[in-house]
Amino acid sequence: MASTATTARPTVAFAHLGCEKNRVDTEHMLGLLAQAGYGVSADEADAQVVVVNTCSFIQDARAESVRTLVDLAEQGKQIVIAGCLAQHFQEELLESLPEARAIVGTGDYQHIVEVLEQVEAGERVKRVSQVPTFVADENLPRYRTTSEAVAYLKVAEGCDYRCAFCIIPKLRGDQRSRPIESIVAEAQQLAAQGVKELILISQITTNYGLDLYGKPQLAQLLRALGEVEIPWIRVHYAYPTGLTPEVLAAYREVPNVLPYLDLPLQHSHPEVLRAMNRPWQEGVNGELLQRIREQLPDAVLRTTFIVGYPGETEEQFEHLLQFVQEQRFDHVGVFCFSPEDGTPAAELANAVPAEVAEARRGRLMEAQQAISAERNGAWVGRIVDVLVEQENPSSGELIGRCLRFAPDVDGEVRIRPGSHGAAASAGTMVPVRITAADIYDLEGEVVGAQEMVDAVRHS
Repeated sequence: MASTATTARPTVAFAHLGCEKNRVDTEHMLGLLAQAGYGVSADEADAQVVVVNTCSFIQDARAESVRTLVDLAEQGKQIVIAGCLAQHFQEELLESLPEARAIVGTGDYQHIVEVLEQVEAGERVKRVSQVPTFVADENLPRYRTTSEAVAYLKVAEGCDYRCAFCIIPKLRGDQRSRPIESIVAEAQQLAAQGVKELILISQITTNYGLDLYGKPQLAQLLRALGEVEIPWIRVHYAYPTGLTPEVLAAYREVPNVLPYLDLPLQHSHPEVLRAMNRPWQEGVNGELLQRIREQLPDAVLRTTFIVGYPGETEEQFEHLLQFVQEQRFDHVGVFCFSPEDGTPAAELANAVPAEVAEARRGRLMEAQQAISAERNGAWVGRIVDVLVEQENPSSGELIGRCLRFAPDVDGEVRIRPGSHGAAASAGTMVPVRITAADIYDLEGEVVGAQEMVDAVRHS
């Protein structure tokens, strides 16, 4: 029988897999269940029911999602499968896992309470919209799983591009943006919770607002968020073609918008880009990146590339290697191509052998390591704000991040408290003089007012 107000609701645990966009969906499901009176536990052992928010972006992610599902099934848990794998495989998952009590698509997580009530009543539930259209707003309950100081804010859902290697539009639908007023309202809620760093996410954040307003409105959104009392606003997934002079001016002029540009370029060679169905990117060359740097001199540039794409020749890979050596990005992620069922790239001939792709990945990463060390080294001697995230009570060492590092994907700053370390604790932002650097991380010590004044006077 379905739960009523007088019936104790079961405890539910969550297993979260995948990207930050998935994390926000998990946080909304947690908020909805808590509001409805369910016990929510971080420990799967405590729970009768486990909601697994899955990822289906690449083969490795799918394998991790399936392993998690099988492990929980073998523990005798009742499983609710949500997220991208659920959207992707639907009936197949229900058939393969008798322990799965429900399946919830990427556009249906807002119905999680109703789904669980049906499960409690003994039903087996499939709640999957064939074309996802839902996008959450500031009114949907949310229980954050990140530290108090950091929050992700989803400004849009879905994607209008059709890159040949990517399954995301099939799993999450076309782009649908939230109104600026809705985003600002949620940012104000997060500011009131003590958030110090707000990370804007979507599939293509530079296209934000195109569907809603008829043209991209990222510049207007950033200026509106400049009124919110959050020290750092970081933008993820900014495509270079959308970094117009207007957008770069907003980066420059809005004090709390960090000059951190996450540019998922995927490749440099025009023929590979055409095969990837990214023709709009052919103009993204050194000249455009130079213009971006001229207009935003303090820019920190991160990007990702795919090697071993079907048909990628040694000459085309060398083009990418030279591009990376010339551009000197601050942070680079490199992935070997993974053929995804349901994407055009999965049908392409001329597959690159896995060992060749892996060797190319190694060569590209090795070239980047020297560049990363050089880019980090340029920060030695500077005094920068650092958001402290961890503290070691026994050694007194603190770990945090400066604007140069995004959570989870970049490096960190290891901090010695120095004589001014008393005020530095997790969740605070403190001035730190950078004293050393390596390939991935920085080291420094907390400084006081006198050092900051001296630094300005001698600059």
